[in-house]
Amino acid sequence: MAKFHALLFAIIGLLAGLFIASLGPLFSAASKITGQSFPFTGLGVLAIIILPIVYGIMGFVGGAIAAVIYNLIARWIGGIEVELEQ
Repeated sequence: MAKFHALLFAIIGLLAGLFIASLGPLFSAASKITGQSFPFTGLGVLAIIILPIVYGIMGFVGGAIAAVIYNLIARWIGGIEVELEQ
């Protein structure tokens, strides 16, 4: 469960990093036009590297916690039951 969540969240982090990286040039151009400075405009490439790692770690921890909670509750109420028919 933890490994699955880590991979899932790392993929989401990569998508978020790509989105943030695509906004960097837009904010950079806007700062030149308006004369205002926007913070973190040059951190787009760094976001592609950092966000998947951070999201993956958070996904692993969250998945592990969810699995522990599920296992505790499943002991009391019996867990999930699946019935299959042919």
